[in-house]
Amino acid sequence: MGLKTLRKALYLPALTAMRFNPSLKKFAEKLRERGKKFKQIICAIMRKLVHIIFGVLKYDVPKFRAEG
Repeated sequence: MGLKTLRKALYLPALTAMRFNPSLKKFAEKLRERGKKFKQIICAIMRKLVHIIFGVLKYDVPKFRAEG
């Protein structure tokens, strides 16, 4: 579901964020412990990245905290 171009644009950034961003790495580990599949975890991280991007753009804040 969703925009194909947006999913395509966020797939590799989500993989990178899951690997190198400590808070998103922890988030992915929580999802894995709950029994989520790899694609579900990537989609959840992609969604979280969209929320982070929206927050940075809306509030004009250069830094973010991805807790959750």
